[in-house]
Amino acid sequence: MRGASDRAEAQAEITRLRAAIRYHDHCYYVLDHPEISDAEYDGLMRRLQALEAQWPTLIDPDSPTQRVGGAPSPAFLSVTHREPMLSLENAFQDGEVEAFDRRVRERLGLDGLVTYCAEPKLDGLAVSLLYEDGRLVRGATRGDGYTGEDVTANLRTVPSVPLRLNGSGWPRELEVRGEVYMPRAGFDAMNARLRAADERVFANPRNAAAGSLRQLDARVSARRPLRWFAYALGAGASDARLPDTHFDRLACLRDWGLPVCTLNERVHGVTGLLDYYHRMQARRDSLDFEIDGVVYKVDDLDAQRRLGFVSRAPRWALAHKYPAEEATTQIQAVAFQVGRTGAVTPVARLAPVVVGGVTVSNVSLHNFDELQRKDVRIGDTVVIRRAGDVIPEVVRVLTEARPADAVAVTLPTHCPECGAAVVRPEGEVIARCSGQLTCPAQRKEALRHFASRRAMDIEGLGEKLVDQLVEAGRVHDPADLYGLSAEDIASLPRQGEKSAANLVAAIDRSRATTLSRFLYALGVPEVGEATARSLALHFGDLEPLMAADEGALQAVPDVGPVVSAQIAAFFREPHNREVIERLRAAGVHWAPVAAPAPDPAAQASPLRGKRVVLTGTLAGFTREAATAEIQARGGTVSGSVSARTDYVVAGDDPGSKLDKARALGVAVLDEAAFQALLNEG
Repeated sequence: MRGASDRAEAQAEITRLRAAIRYHDHCYYVLDHPEISDAEYDGLMRRLQALEAQWPTLIDPDSPTQRVGGAPSPAFLSVTHREPMLSLENAFQDGEVEAFDRRVRERLGLDGLVTYCAEPKLDGLAVSLLYEDGRLVRGATRGDGYTGEDVTANLRTVPSVPLRLNGSGWPRELEVRGEVYMPRAGFDAMNARLRAADERVFANPRNAAAGSLRQLDARVSARRPLRWFAYALGAGASDARLPDTHFDRLACLRDWGLPVCTLNERVHGVTGLLDYYHRMQARRDSLDFEIDGVVYKVDDLDAQRRLGFVSRAPRWALAHKYPAEEATTQIQAVAFQVGRTGAVTPVARLAPVVVGGVTVSNVSLHNFDELQRKDVRIGDTVVIRRAGDVIPEVVRVLTEARPADAVAVTLPTHCPECGAAVVRPEGEVIARCSGQLTCPAQRKEALRHFASRRAMDIEGLGEKLVDQLVEAGRVHDPADLYGLSAEDIASLPRQGEKSAANLVAAIDRSRATTLSRFLYALGVPEVGEATARSLALHFGDLEPLMAADEGALQAVPDVGPVVSAQIAAFFREPHNREVIERLRAAGVHWAPVAAPAPDPAAQASPLRGKRVVLTGTLAGFTREAATAEIQARGGTVSGSVSARTDYVVAGDDPGSKLDKARALGVAVLDEAAFQALLNEG
């Protein structure tokens, strides 16, 4: 018999599981930033379901098992669904599918095979579209299944969502349920753009789709590569003129101009279900969209009505999910690699293990914070998963299997490539090698940046030529560029005498520059063009800047503790100082910077003395033009948002800087408000 102590233990675990699931629901549905894998989340839910089944008197109406999804965001108007948007029960094993089919046959009193509609389970965001007289009048997210968010304006920007239905025969009022998703190619291209703009990238296509659809500015949604598939009817489905099977109703939706997945099939019996599941699994990696399983629905609608529902899911449907590709192995060592931008990244060396058909022996731990958060130690047994079916990652450490001699990992103090100091300013996630100008791992990137148009502007020194010069051993740091001869360059593959002479002339011209360009060209971490100009104006020349300590650096507008620490560490590094001395000895020079005369117009501008951050794309300004307008009025342009920021100017696709501004209560200007502020000065 089960006693009071058993019940108390069950109650305690149920309480813990409910709190954990609610937290991860908030991360997944509201923040669009999950912290655990789908497999881990499913494990929590299944454990809670098992405990509640064992202790039914402990079931609470507010339990996550009784709810469908995340709570709607207060940032949108609420929409009450005319019919609840219920979720589906999950199956992970073939035996669970067999049990589902058996229950369906028993409840329907059938001896023969049941006909099902089998569909890929898209990994996106469930939405409901309402059409009246063939016109789209409302779109809403699933929300908690009963109340969702009104995202009509955003859905109208999705090109695959028809604003008017085609043909005829549709009910006067028709609700269509479906999934908003992001194709893989569009997801990769969007993340590449965000990365190039130094914005936060999305973890996966599902979160990218959810985050893109749930934008307060529909123009942002319009710029994201969203798509939509219809998969069911809601209100209006009782119309007598509609077919009496789910599969045929999907064909009606297609005739009316609504996109329906072409991979949907009619199948018969449990053999047909499992055959479809395995065929879709074999095609999974080649599809243009992410799927995390397949969905089975009893095809006959009268049979669906007879089967009915349980509290949160229909009895006539099942989601058969694909397992995460995981394996268990041991961490034998942790090494640190240096990336092309100087980021020092921990990499776990594993006892080789086969994961999803691929032998994995190394896995990135991303950064030192991630390593510490997961408490990874040498000797630990860990679960490895191929995230997105491609990139292996450590899902979790099995601390219960930790040996007594497991070794904690420490961040190296010096770069494993060049021996320069490794710096990690307080509050920063990424640790970096401070030997930017001489570190072999950073050499090519440092040279490309040094030669770029806004830095030393060495025309003709492109990426491929930099690669050739480094690989031939002709150039090790930027100072070596000024010792190149036309013969050195012409001797490289595919380099002619004329192009070699032109490059030598461009290198020679670059000797005459400005202090701000030179500082930007050095590639000091956190020093962009705006900060380089501020440093040049404040110190006037290089020597006093190189001698400044962190306190003196923080007297410069827009230079806080993080930036000052990076600048000071860069100029303390002997390798960097040596390269700078050689550059000056090679004739690189500039005129000292004089403080500008006061501009009467700037004195009167509301931007005078203000710190401004630009984010997103402005229709009427390039980033350089907007920066120049602000500086001409006595303002400074910063690359990051902080409590000291006065304004954030947000264009299209603004990213995480806008979120941070709102969180800090910083004034946000759209382009029209920005132009009005400029006009005042």
